[in-house]
Amino acid sequence: MKKYYLLLFLFIIGLIISGITPHDYFTWILEVFPAIIGVVVLSVTFKKFRFTYLTYCLILFHCYVLFIGGHYTYAEVPLFDWIKEVFHQSRNNYDKVGHFTQGFVPAIITRELFIRKQVVKPGGWVSFLTVCVVVTISAFYEFLEWFVAVVSGQSSESFLGTQGYVWDTQSDMLYACIGAISMLLLLSKIHNKKLTALAASLS
Repeated sequence: MKKYYLLLFLFIIGLIISGITPHDYFTWILEVFPAIIGVVVLSVTFKKFRFTYLTYCLILFHCYVLFIGGHYTYAEVPLFDWIKEVFHQSRNNYDKVGHFTQGFVPAIITRELFIRKQVVKPGGWVSFLTVCVVVTISAFYEFLEWFVAVVSGQSSESFLGTQGYVWDTQSDMLYACIGAISMLLLLSKIHNKKLTALAASLS
């Protein structure tokens, strides 16, 4: 159990640090709120349904991506400002890291649920439907951003982080899709081993 408490401790530390004098608290709350909700849900369901430790580690990584974006805003992360200048890019592209992660991490969560809950039989359909779920989540998030923009007006600019890029919404969903496919290609075999080990420990 200690390793799980360590992840929770690292989450709390990251959340606190990100909340110290952020760019603005409205953006910070919008960006870190999904992470807080996610951890609450995972904590409540931990005894009934425990994910593999690999999945929890990736979820923590995703939370840190959100914390950084919330602290600086996705358009003003210093490292990516430097990358922008060095490689003569037209915009700060940290938001693309965020959307890639938004595909990568939900993909392993979805895959694990599909397999362990026996939603679909193992095989190609698991991968296909995993990507479908991830792209749907990404589209829903874009709807949410649109809603926030309509409700909050100009104060939503830091949350949206479009930086004047007309195809920002479409590229965000593309990066999420690429993230999901990357997870399936890179981690499926490792994930299968972790699932087998978890099943043995719980039996």
